[in-house]
Amino acid sequence: MGQVASAGDNAAMESFFSLLQKNVLNRRRWTTREDLRLAIITWIERTYHRRRRQARLGRLTPIEYEAIMTTQVALAA
Repeated sequence: MGQVASAGDNAAMESFFSLLQKNVLNRRRWTTREDLRLAIITWIERTYHRRRRQARLGRLTPIEYEAIMTTQVALAA
């Protein structure tokens, strides 16, 4: 990934923008660009990043990973 004209990059971005459009853009009419900007940022930070499975976390969502790590820390104490 990261190369010019990489099919993997294109597929990942198309998937992201499809989810963004379905979950934010098409939900209602936006009165100002600022309202839309805040809605996009909120969706990315609260929903997309927290629920998306991440390779660095062993294909777990951040919420799943945090639950596992919290349990392990509690058991170690």
